[in-house]
Amino acid sequence: MDQMKIGKFIAVLRKEKGLTQEQLGEKLGVTNKTISRWENGNYMPDVEMLSLLSKEFGVSINELISGERLLAEDFKKAADDNLVTALNNSTFTLKEKIAFFKKKWLREHVATIVLCVAAWIGLIIWTALKLRGSDSYSLLGAVGSLVAVFFYVVMHNRMMAYVEKHAYRKSDNEVEDKK
Repeated sequence: MDQMKIGKFIAVLRKEKGLTQEQLGEKLGVTNKTISRWENGNYMPDVEMLSLLSKEFGVSINELISGERLLAEDFKKAADDNLVTALNNSTFTLKEKIAFFKKKWLREHVATIVLCVAAWIGLIIWTALKLRGSDSYSLLGAVGSLVAVFFYVVMHNRMMAYVEKHAYRKSDNEVEDKK
């Protein structure tokens, strides 16, 4: 991505709309200094701002990132190039995304996990009290272990489904392209 080219394109689009930097900044909720920094190529707008700029100027995000209006035949190639560049410049690796979403899932489901573990321990204690005086404690250990393994497998699979859904999420543009 060429920040200078993108900045110049934003300036051209702003001027075509007859807006000052201050007016555009007010519409987007940023200062005129931020607009100036974008236009001078000092900073890149974040994804949210690219979306707002796209709507404001009636151009695609792909065109904003390319720094020019694109003809239909150039659009797909530019989209592929921009996607590769964005992925290469991404601050998160796939391993980091997976680790992040695993931790997030665990934080969101800690209550479920605690309740299931408490229920499992309660089941073992209840069974132990029922079997008091008999030699069936080895059966109790086997059943308790099977329940624990089953619980782990179910929860792990649920977590991995969540991670897969979020870490490998396709963008809205990719989904629309397949339609």
